[in-house]
Amino acid sequence: KFSSAPACLALRANIPAAKRRPALVAALQAAGHELVPVCPEVYGGLPTPRTPAERIGSRVVTAAGADVTAQYRKGAEIALQLARLTLPGAVLKANSPSCGHGTIYDGTFSGKKIPGSGVAAELLEQNGIAVYTDEDCAAALPF
Repeated sequence: KFSSAPACLALRANIPAAKRRPALVAALQAAGHELVPVCPEVYGGLPTPRTPAERIGSRVVTAAGADVTAQYRKGAEIALQLARLTLPGAVLKANSPSCGHGTIYDGTFSGKKIPGSGVAAELLEQNGIAVYTDEDCAAALPF
């Protein structure tokens, strides 16, 4: 079992079809992996679709300037609780302020990426949960 960001499972309406990963999902399932949809942002109380947000240091701020850090932290805590139940790893959406791992957008809403991880990815990894993104998991996961 792996937790998977709904964006990777093509469940989120605000993710353009070109950025969804149905082939990745199919490959993981064909290899015998069960995927459990986990969306930290929704667990934190944010709507779908929602205003784009980016991480700026320890804060998460929307393009409209609203600080949504508390919602992202709450959602990350809930995702961690779920992952601890039976999930050895998580396949999350690359570059997201919640799920990005290794790189995230820089907080300027310009599309520029910087080294870093999203709030949920960081918390999961700090607690021993293997974290992959939809962009790197095919090479990293043992199929």
